[in-house]
Amino acid sequence: MKSMIIQGGNRLAGEITIGGAKNSTVALIPAAILADTPVQFDTVPDILDVHNLMIILESMNVHSDFNHGVLNIDPTQIIESELPSKAIKSLRASYYFMGALLGRFHRAVLTFPGGDNIGPRPIDQHIKAFKAMGAQVVENDGKVNITAENGLHGARIFMDMVSVGATINSILAAVRADGTTVIENAAKEPEIIDVATFLNNMGAKIRGVGTDVIRIEGVDSLRSMNTHTIIPDRIEAGTYLSLAAAVGDGITLHNIIPEHLESFTSKMIEMGVQLKIGEDSIFVPHSGALQAINVKTLPFPGFATDLQQPITPLLACAKGVSVIVDTIYPQRVKHIPELQKMGLDISAQKDVILVDHSTKLHGAQVDAGEIRAGASLMIAGLMASGQTVITHADNILRGYDRIVWKLNRLNANVHIEDESGVEVTE
Repeated sequence: MKSMIIQGGNRLAGEITIGGAKNSTVALIPAAILADTPVQFDTVPDILDVHNLMIILESMNVHSDFNHGVLNIDPTQIIESELPSKAIKSLRASYYFMGALLGRFHRAVLTFPGGDNIGPRPIDQHIKAFKAMGAQVVENDGKVNITAENGLHGARIFMDMVSVGATINSILAAVRADGTTVIENAAKEPEIIDVATFLNNMGAKIRGVGTDVIRIEGVDSLRSMNTHTIIPDRIEAGTYLSLAAAVGDGITLHNIIPEHLESFTSKMIEMGVQLKIGEDSIFVPHSGALQAINVKTLPFPGFATDLQQPITPLLACAKGVSVIVDTIYPQRVKHIPELQKMGLDISAQKDVILVDHSTKLHGAQVDAGEIRAGASLMIAGLMASGQTVITHADNILRGYDRIVWKLNRLNANVHIEDESGVEVTE
C-alpha cells in the first residue's frame, strides 16, 4: 500500500499536458486482441491499470511493451488460457475481455471483475447483449462462463439503461460476428467513439457512435495499418481544472478537447472562474470570489459522475451552499468523511451532497477509497495548511498519469511513500 504525502499551502502555477484517456485505454487494450496484426497506441497514460492489463495480455501469450507513452501489442500468437484473477479483480474494466474474447474465440471465462467500490454496477446489460448475439452465459463460483458454439450472430439490442461498459462490450463482441448488430439506447461518451475509431481503422464497419443507435456489420478480419492516438482524458483535465481554480495563480492545460468538457467548464464559469478556452488548451487564472452552484451528474454530454468528487474541494471555496446530486452512482460518497477530517464542511443527506464554504482546511491522514475520491482528497491536501497523508494512494495512481511529477512541476510539494515510509517513484 502506497501513501501520498502532501505539504499543503503552496500556490501553483505553470503548464500541464493532459494524457490519454484512461477510460478509452482500458477498453482499447482488450480490443487489441481482436486484431490479426500487431497494434500500436500512442499517448497511453502511465497508470497502474495499463500495467495490470498488460499482465492479463501476457497470460494469453499476447506480448506487449510500453515506453514513453507508446504501447505495442502483438496478439498474433494469442492462446486461450485462464486469466489471472488478481489482475482481473484489480480493475473493473477487465470485463472488456468478455466481449473481446467472445469475438475472437467465441468463448470466454472470467472471474467477476473488480475495481472501485462506488455502489452497484451490475453487468446484466453486458450479459443480455451477449445472449442476444447467440451466447450462453453461466455464472458460478465467482466466474462468468460465456460460450457461442455456433459463433455469434447479429442482433438488435436495447439497453435498459445507458451503460458505457455494456455499449463497448457489445461492440467488441459484434464487430466480428456474422451479420448486423443494432445497439439502441447506446451510451454516447467520447471514449466509445475512440474505441470505434480504432476498430474502424482496422476494417470494422461501425456507424452511429456518438448517437443512441449504433450499427455494426460484422467482418472476418481486423488488421492494423497505423498507430492509434488515444483522445485526451477529460476526467484528468477536469480534475486539474478544479485544482487550478482552487489553488492556482495561473495554470494552462494543454491537449484538451474543449467540447468534451463543456458540461464541466460551464459549471466553473457559472461559479465565477474566468476560463480562457482555446482550440486545444484552457487557461485558468487566479480565481476571485466564487458562487455556490448546483451539480447533477448525467450520462454524456451531461456532467460526468467521475468529476463530482474532484470538483468538491473547489465548491468549498464558493460562498454559500453547493448541492451535488449524482444520478449515476448515488453511493459515491467515500470522500465525504475523509474531507470532513480536513475541516471541509460537507455532508450527504438522502443521496444529496451539500458543500458549504470552508476557508481553513488543515492536513490530516485520510484514505483514498477509490480513484476519484483520492483525487478530491489530493486537491484538498494542496489547499490545506500542514501535511496531508493519503493512504491507499495506489487508487490515485490507477487513474492519473505521472501525477506526482505533474504536480511538482506546478510548485506543489508531493511525493509517494511505500508501506515502510521510503519515498518511491510512481
